[in-house]
Amino acid sequence: MIHRLLRSATLRAATLHSATLRAASLALALCCLPALATEPAALRIEHASGVLALRSPPARVVALDLAALDMLDALGVEPVAVPGWKMPTGLARFDDARYVKAGSLFEPDYDAIRAARPDLIVVGGRMREKYAGLAQIAPTLDITANAEDGDGGVARNARAFGKLFGKEAEVEARLRRLADSTEALRQLAAQAGPALLILTVGDTVTAYGRLSRFGALHTRYGLPEADASLPRQGRPVSPEEIAKIDPTWLFVIDRDAGVGSPAAGLARRLYDDPLLAGTRAHKAGRMIYLEPVRQYLTAGSLRTEQAVVDEIRAALNR
Repeated sequence: MIHRLLRSATLRAATLHSATLRAASLALALCCLPALATEPAALRIEHASGVLALRSPPARVVALDLAALDMLDALGVEPVAVPGWKMPTGLARFDDARYVKAGSLFEPDYDAIRAARPDLIVVGGRMREKYAGLAQIAPTLDITANAEDGDGGVARNARAFGKLFGKEAEVEARLRRLADSTEALRQLAAQAGPALLILTVGDTVTAYGRLSRFGALHTRYGLPEADASLPRQGRPVSPEEIAKIDPTWLFVIDRDAGVGSPAAGLARRLYDDPLLAGTRAHKAGRMIYLEPVRQYLTAGSLRTEQAVVDEIRAALNR
C-alpha cells in the first residue's frame, strides 16, 4: 500500500514538473512574440506609392527601371535582376547573362522575380501600375518622377538610395555638384534667348513646353520658352510651324534612336529641311541634338541629371 502511494506521488510530481516546464516555455515564447512583431524598421523611406520599411540594407535588388539601374550602377550597387531590354551603351554590361532578366520595361516576369529571391524591388513610372503585385513578392520602392517636383524628386530618390545602401555621403556630394552646375547653367540660360524642344517619334514631331515631361529645360534650367502656349501633352508641329516660332535655340530628342528603333532617322533629316535652315537656331548653329537615352530612358537618375546639365551647359557655352 505504501509502495503504491509513493509511486503515485512520484508520478504526480513528475507530471506537475513537466506541466510547469511547458508553461514556462510557452510564457517565454509569448513574451518574445510582441518584441519580434513590433521590432522597429531600421530603414524607413517614403516614396511615390507609400512607405518602404526594411530591418536591414537590401542585398538582393531587382531593378525594373533604367533610371534605378543607372543610379545603382553609379553607386556601385550590384542588382540580381534587371529588365530584359537592349541596354544603352552606358549600361551595356547588364546585358550579361549573369543578371536575371525580370521582364520588359513595362511588364514584369513574376516567376523570374520570385526566383531571384529579392529583398528589394525598384520600379519607376513605366511599371508603377504593377506596384501592388510586386509588393506582394518583396518590399518595393517606387521612384516614379513627378514632373512638377523638378529636381526635388531627383534629390529625394537619390537620398533614398543613399540611405538604403549606406552611400549618404556620396549622394550628398553628387547633389551639391548638381546644384552648383545647375545654377551655373541657369545663369547662362538667362542670356540665351528663347528655346523650343521637339521630340521625334516615327514620322511625328511634337513640341513640348514648360508644363510637359521635358519642362525642365525651362523650369529647372531657365531657358525662356519660344512658345508659351504648348499644352502639357505637347503639340504635333510641322517644319512650317517650327519656322514660324523661329526659336533662338532648337533642342531635338530622337526617341527612336534612344530606344534603338529602326525607324530612327527623321530627327537627322530635319537638319536638312529648308524651312528649318531658315530659323535663327539653325543659322547660328544652335540646333542641338540631345543625347536621347538620358532624356527618354534614364531620366531621373542623379548621374543622368548631372550629364544632362553638363550637356546643355556645354551647348550654351559654344
